[in-house]
Amino acid sequence: MNQRLVCLWLATLLGGCAVTGNAPAPAPDMPRAFTEAPAADAAAPAADWWGAFGSADLSSLVAAAQAANPDLAIAAERVRQAEAQVRMADATLFPALNLGAGTSRRETHVDGGNWQKGDASSATLSASYEVDLWGKNASGLRSAEAALRASRFDGETVRLTLVAGVANGYFQLLSLRGRLAIVRENLDIAERVFKVVDSRVRNGAASALDLARQKAAVLTQRAAIPPLELQERQTLFALAILLGRTPEGFETAASSVAGLAVPRVAPGLPAQLLVRRPDLASAEAQLAAANADVAAARAALLPSISLTGSAGLASDVLINFLNAPTAVLAIGASLLQPIFDGGRLRAQVDVAASRERELVENYRKAVLAALADVESALAAGGRTAAQELLQEQVVEQARVALRLAEIRYREGADDLLTVLDAQRTLFQAEDQLSQIRLSRLQASVGLFKALGGAWTMPNS
Repeated sequence: MNQRLVCLWLATLLGGCAVTGNAPAPAPDMPRAFTEAPAADAAAPAADWWGAFGSADLSSLVAAAQAANPDLAIAAERVRQAEAQVRMADATLFPALNLGAGTSRRETHVDGGNWQKGDASSATLSASYEVDLWGKNASGLRSAEAALRASRFDGETVRLTLVAGVANGYFQLLSLRGRLAIVRENLDIAERVFKVVDSRVRNGAASALDLARQKAAVLTQRAAIPPLELQERQTLFALAILLGRTPEGFETAASSVAGLAVPRVAPGLPAQLLVRRPDLASAEAQLAAANADVAAARAALLPSISLTGSAGLASDVLINFLNAPTAVLAIGASLLQPIFDGGRLRAQVDVAASRERELVENYRKAVLAALADVESALAAGGRTAAQELLQEQVVEQARVALRLAEIRYREGADDLLTVLDAQRTLFQAEDQLSQIRLSRLQASVGLFKALGGAWTMPNS
């Protein structure tokens, strides 16, 4: 008895040393605050953070995308697959029951003798159970549960990426439409100046060279329209795909970014990113799954104990257990200890441990990238806001310069080159202002995305 107790104690001790994985590495040291300071009136993201841009059209597009986007549907199916994997892993902790029944007839013929017939029927209920002494099956369940959490977090990452993609696509579409309006307005200006030049040429106050130069300016503006129209169509079609719709017949009514608000977002503390970004939560869950896989691989090196039992009836009559059948009852236990497998099980432990170390570095890399995303978005938001204010002043002065250049040209005080230069400056300044406004909106979307929207890691 004492020998058996000592053996049991040693086995338990060895098992306790074998079933634990490596402790997951902690997250990198987080800074106390972000380098880029947020605006004084900034607010934390709301659940429907895209509504802060003040566009009902954008809100309806986001709702449509969340209802019909194929990527979201794919992510949902992956969650269902992970849930099924958890049920499969959980089933290994319970006994397996099997019911079998069979019947047969056999006829034999011996040389010189008669045919001999034999009938047999049987019904058996069997049960088997693997004693999870070292926690291998429990570790497999922990791995499956962590993988399920990771798949759910991945689904939230897809949702966040989708909403940000819809917002950016919508803003780009409006920006292109605004730029088209600017080009058409500039075309009107160029044609107006062309009429002035044409009148001066007819009156002998200007040369044919001036007329050709202004004609080239008009044609340049006309040539700028088709490429922008192509980009506008392509952006609209890409937006339709995000909404899970066919490009044919898809349209949005809005035409300018001028009426959109640019929300000011408070980033909070850097450490909060660990629970605010679903991609970081997914990386952490994958690390937990890898840790459980290491424990399962180590447990596979130790003996496995299985219990079996069966009970049944047997009869020498076809499909009939009423004529004094024979009852059969069997109970057994088996012990299996791997002795030599060419190093396969040890290699599996090495693979699992290396995979865990890989995911540790992957988690650390994801945290560093998340910090950089927030810093970049904060920097872009502040710089583009200042740039937009300066560019608005540039546009205002360019309009004044063009108006004065036209007046002086009509009066003969300046030549056409001054007018052409003023036109070119105004056209470029207005187009640049439109692109800066788009960059500012996209920087705001990027900050919302870098912060994880309004998502927070669930408690369980």
